[in-house]
Amino acid sequence: MELKLKLISNSGIAEAIAKTEVYRYLNEPGEAESICRDILAIDPDNQAALRLLGLAITDQFTGEASDRYSESERVFRGLASEYERVYHLGILQERKGKAQLGAGRPPHAVLPIFEEAMGLFEQAEKIRPAGNDDPILRWNRCLRLLQSRISSEWSKEMEEFDASEGPPV
Repeated sequence: MELKLKLISNSGIAEAIAKTEVYRYLNEPGEAESICRDILAIDPDNQAALRLLGLAITDQFTGEASDRYSESERVFRGLASEYERVYHLGILQERKGKAQLGAGRPPHAVLPIFEEAMGLFEQAEKIRPAGNDDPILRWNRCLRLLQSRISSEWSKEMEEFDASEGPPV
């Protein structure tokens, strides 16, 4: 038996997209990712598959060094629509921040990640399709997350530095 990936049919793409969404809902992002890669093997510019692939990758974030931030960013940058690109880059940052908080990173260390996400959501809000409030909903979620912790957790004063303790200049 030859171990080689098989190609799906063009006529099966719509059904494969639907299966991808189901696997994401079932919290099986690895299955969703695999299906997206099968779709992209025959239709490399399929926007739904690109979007879902990027999301499936972010669904797997744990806040560890093994997270594939660069790969999901590359996928989202491949989206043709400026709105979709900016909005999903915001989701990438939001999920990166949440994963790092969940992994125990101190809030002040992940604050810039949430600020970047919120900035991207603000950009997406300006160019969103009529009636699409998704970037507002995501921005509000980030803000509520920031507000859920006392402000001192989000900022850390620099330790005082005594210049006399450093090497001679």
